[in-house]
Amino acid sequence: MANHDVIIVGAGMAGLTCATYLNRFGVSSLVLEASEAVGGRVRTDKMDGFLLDRGFQILLTAYPEAQKLLDYQALDLKSFRSGALIRLDGAFSVMSNPFKEPSQLVNTLLSPVGSLVDKLKVLQLSNEVSKESTEAFFTDKSTDTLSYLRDLGWSEGMIRSFFKPFFGGVFLENELATSSNFFRFVFKQFYNGEAVIPAQGMQEIPNQLAAKLPEDAVQLQTKVAKIVGNKVTLADGKTLTAKAVVIATDALQADRLLGRNVQRSFNKTTCTYFAADRSPLTEKMLALNPNRLSTVHNVCVPSDIAPSYAPAGKTLVSVSTQGLEGVDEQKLTTHIVKELTEWFGVDVKSWKHLRTYHLPESLLSFPANSSATALKITDTLYECGDHVAYPSLNAAMATGREVAEMIAGI
Repeated sequence: MANHDVIIVGAGMAGLTCATYLNRFGVSSLVLEASEAVGGRVRTDKMDGFLLDRGFQILLTAYPEAQKLLDYQALDLKSFRSGALIRLDGAFSVMSNPFKEPSQLVNTLLSPVGSLVDKLKVLQLSNEVSKESTEAFFTDKSTDTLSYLRDLGWSEGMIRSFFKPFFGGVFLENELATSSNFFRFVFKQFYNGEAVIPAQGMQEIPNQLAAKLPEDAVQLQTKVAKIVGNKVTLADGKTLTAKAVVIATDALQADRLLGRNVQRSFNKTTCTYFAADRSPLTEKMLALNPNRLSTVHNVCVPSDIAPSYAPAGKTLVSVSTQGLEGVDEQKLTTHIVKELTEWFGVDVKSWKHLRTYHLPESLLSFPANSSATALKITDTLYECGDHVAYPSLNAAMATGREVAEMIAGI
């Protein structure tokens, strides 16, 4: 006899979403999480009064799955100004979204980032993708994003100064080798919604889902050693059985539990946090460096967006660097301070290094014509997570919901 209806392995966004929908459908579940907290890759650490998300992360409010499940008001979301600061020729140019800020239309059109034709093409594409459904984005044949942009006629200057630093920062790879279908999907989310962070850090998102589950529905610090049929064996040797088992871990842990030998490629990022006395930026925007050979690729000041990210009188600065195989924290920090001193002046030398997060498996690579994998493996075994669809929080939540619907017969 099964002693649980459903066992979900992993309390990241996919697993928690699956558990939330099962609970709605009247199906009980037990979520097993190996670490000490829920969230998976969506985690926030507290250090000296600062909130440090594990890698620079944002929530896009236009994500359809997030809109279905999350209570945005309770998350106390704080918004970035739409657009970006682009570092060109030793100065910053503002590239704003004229749909969100009509008053900035003239300034955007006159900005040195791209030509007038380039900017009109941005407006044209945003209008086109706004009419497309999430499912439709991933059924079309695709190419890589760089080829797609060139085929649509954007200038090399626009690609180099805007698309590569902005979407390269989203994809965590600098060559825009990511599928054009995913680019179109993400482009729509940025233009139809807002980029936000919860006032108390990104981990508030999984925390919100976990808090709505029945008491004892999530069991932390419980590592699963193996799964055979509907039997789940824990690292301490205890065996649990269920009518259905859902693997909602990251890709590598799922491969281990399923005995899969899959060659996977990941996009890497490194996030370095500093404490400063004041913000180096003049706008509540992400600052982008088109020179992708530099150490500094993106700069963000989370405490400008959500003041609660830093203690009173202090500023939190986040610096992202992509593609590093390994990290010598001291050398990386030295290089960052040197580069940003050229950007912002000698104040940077007084910044205090807080923590460095090197994330070599941050996002699964998603090249052209990537396809989703089956969510149902056997009659009793299911899998969800962004690695079975496309690399985003929306996909993690979508696959969690779809598995819950399969199990509940919805």
